[in-house]
Amino acid sequence: MSTRIHSQTPKKSASVSVNGKYLYYEVYGNGEPLFLLHGYTQSSVSWQSYIKDYENEYEVYLVDLTGHGKSEPFQQDLSIRSVAEDLHALIKHLQLKHIKAIGFSFGGDVLYQLALLDPKLIGSMITIGAVGTWTIEDFPGYLESFTFENRAQFPWLENSHDSDEHVKNILNQFKNYIVRLSNEELQRIETEVLIMVGDNDEGIHLKEIVRARENLPNSDLWILPNVSHGAHEGENKTEFIRKSMSFLKKKL
Repeated sequence: MSTRIHSQTPKKSASVSVNGKYLYYEVYGNGEPLFLLHGYTQSSVSWQSYIKDYENEYEVYLVDLTGHGKSEPFQQDLSIRSVAEDLHALIKHLQLKHIKAIGFSFGGDVLYQLALLDPKLIGSMITIGAVGTWTIEDFPGYLESFTFENRAQFPWLENSHDSDEHVKNILNQFKNYIVRLSNEELQRIETEVLIMVGDNDEGIHLKEIVRARENLPNSDLWILPNVSHGAHEGENKTEFIRKSMSFLKKKL
């Protein structure tokens, strides 16, 4: 078992059954609902240090997406669309009619699917290291690196999930990470989107960044120089918080 260290106590936390599986979430702060979604192999723990930056303006929801964290392990092959459907069911369970959202990597890909599922749900969203299209087939080295045998190289795995079996389940599903948005689907997304990427993010093809920007009807692009996948982290965090708050507060 791992030991989780939380900086704050949520005003609410629960595991609820949606679409035949359990999802875990936590709620902090007050205001408009803001969902913070983690990357693949992570959990909501990855957003803990950001709560204090948003909770005075927003009611912050941290969700362990399908198969991750304290949510139920995958029972079927990974499908980004299905993960979005589960998140959508959770939001409906919470009786939220409108949300704002930030998604990192996997969390960003889920948001694009959610925006297609329910076009009026998301007022504005920020995706970090994600443009809605990604396939593991383009990055075979990731499958070679992200294995259960190599788990010690990725310390967040132990901090994010409650058992080795849960970690093994997530890593075994990585081979099924395939999602693609057509130009027509991108054009149907009504949500205001800020696409945030580092120029050294080796996991995203430049052509897909350009395609997303050209086809999303309401989008801005923020490229950070000399930055890799986690463009919102480390020395970039302060600027990310400032710019994300400014974007989310825009009157749309």
